Amino acid sequence: MTKHNNSYKAAKNYADSAFKNDITHIQALNDEDKALKEQTDAFEAFLIKSVLDISLKQENSLFGKDASDEIYSSMYNDTMSKALSGGLGFSKLLFDYLKERG
Repeated sequence: MTKHNNSYKAAKNYADSAFKNDITHIQALNDEDKALKEQTDAFEAFLIKSVLDISLKQENSLFGKDASDEIYSSMYNDTMSKALSGGLGFSKLLFDYLKERG
């Protein structure tokens, strides 16, 4: 459990620092840009969750695999992906590209 807590804390710290660096940029956005930013962050979170779902799938678990394990893993991956979204740079890259294209 501490492994997950440590990785969550590290991801949260990384996301918090990325958020602080990006906050002035977000405050200057109009409503349409804010909606686009939310969507690009959500898309980045989806991509991260997909990667986490695949990479953290435990085929050879020491314990039996039941529904609660799958639910916990899904919730953990969802939380991690939301914490990391916007901090990897893909969201900003996509936002800038879509903003430029108009």
